[in-house]
Amino acid sequence: RIKPFIGGYRHTMTGAEFHHAAVQTIPKKRPDKEIEEFCRDTQTVDEKTQQQQTNNTTSTQMSKIGCYVSNITDRLLAPGMYMTAEEYHARRLHATLVIQTHTRRWLATRYVQQLRNQKMLYLEWVEQEALRRKLEKENRMKRDFERRMNPKTKEDFELVFSTLEQWRQEEMDHISATLTGTDRKAALCALLEQEAQIIACIGRHKLTAGDENVKKSVKAFLEKWKWIHPDTIRARELKDLYASVNMTSLTQEERLDVLLILKHTVQEHDCKLTQEIVELIDREEDLLTRGVKKVSLEGLRQRISTLFLQYIKTPLFNPEVIRLLKVPQDPLTLRKNIYLCSGCNRYLTSSEFKITTRSSAIGRCQHCYLLENEAHHREEYSEYRDMLKHLRQTEADYPVKGKIACLIQEKDLQYLLEAIWGVQSALSAWDELSELVLVRWNKYVEWSPWNCILLTKDEAKAHFKLKDVEKVSKKENGSYYTLGLSEITHQIFLTLLSRQLRPLL
Repeated sequence: RIKPFIGGYRHTMTGAEFHHAAVQTIPKKRPDKEIEEFCRDTQTVDEKTQQQQTNNTTSTQMSKIGCYVSNITDRLLAPGMYMTAEEYHARRLHATLVIQTHTRRWLATRYVQQLRNQKMLYLEWVEQEALRRKLEKENRMKRDFERRMNPKTKEDFELVFSTLEQWRQEEMDHISATLTGTDRKAALCALLEQEAQIIACIGRHKLTAGDENVKKSVKAFLEKWKWIHPDTIRARELKDLYASVNMTSLTQEERLDVLLILKHTVQEHDCKLTQEIVELIDREEDLLTRGVKKVSLEGLRQRISTLFLQYIKTPLFNPEVIRLLKVPQDPLTLRKNIYLCSGCNRYLTSSEFKITTRSSAIGRCQHCYLLENEAHHREEYSEYRDMLKHLRQTEADYPVKGKIACLIQEKDLQYLLEAIWGVQSALSAWDELSELVLVRWNKYVEWSPWNCILLTKDEAKAHFKLKDVEKVSKKENGSYYTLGLSEITHQIFLTLLSRQLRPLL
């Protein structure tokens, strides 16, 4: 019988196997002596003897014959009154009550101090809020006054025309209440003439503001070239040359050098625009050599500057300008985005038209609406515009962004505030429009005209902290009951109905 190979070595050449004895041989079993044996190392205890001596020798000695011990430092101890267990526990209880009393007094004092500090902080906060509102109101009044005195934007001129309309209505009411007959007609004619003069003055301000806005837009347009690559280098060279052309503090020699550089720059391309620029440059050089004053050359220099700006905005001469132009160069891209204005009969892009929630077709452009407002209605929507901007910013912060807020316009918001909410807060009846905001009634549902509430800014912050606004606790006759959304809507309806019927009673 061949023993199985479990472990060992194998000769690589002969194939002979060598087995390990430890793994191939079964060990012999020791015979049982039938006597329990123990190991001496684990069963024997090693003992060690060591002497110790205390550091100080102490003893107790009493006075006796032949030995005197002084008793000067001795004390006489007498037993005290015996205390029972009940007395001991009563004493401990009294001490516990004293400790609890002082502890509760300390806690109450600390709590009162905290309340006092909170009250002081609250009063400081109220004072700061009142000061903040006062400063905001003053700044708003200063800003409105500055907008009326120095209008620059379309919104500023809307405010000016709205103020003019208010003044005209007040004057007409005063004339109608105090004068009659021919005197009234004469006063109305004088008022009309005065209004025409004011409108002419506003028109002059509008022209001045338009020139300033054009300069700012041109400057902002030229400041956009910041990246460094060949096209941008060309654009920055044209920008620097444009700035040199518009400088007014140059001498005659410096001006001639600038005109020469400009002439060589535009002559790189031969077209009608460059030919006209070269012709104007030659004309100015001729006039400068003749000794013409700078005042007489302002119109000519303005024409050169305008034509050179047109040269800069041409993609053929300045490739970098392609990404800054609003109108694409490919006319096919404009085919589906151009509409005819029924007011001024101009073809404009869709962004130039104002679409309201009731619009079924594209009508007049924004410029036509602006002219109509200045001529007839003279309404000012800056406060509604700010409120709509705040509403859209608030909706953008929600995870589920509202879409209806992006569709409504200033007139829609004005109708919603005037016809539904009476232009005052639903809680405090605060009627200052600059302090009011239109927020969600239920913050978990998208904003809509049927899911909104008009509140002040502070009330809106507290409203956002409510988790379940559908159930509001209200106290009445000493008991609490739940006020649902339908009951609140019913109360709002009754409030609005009373406001509508109040003038009739």
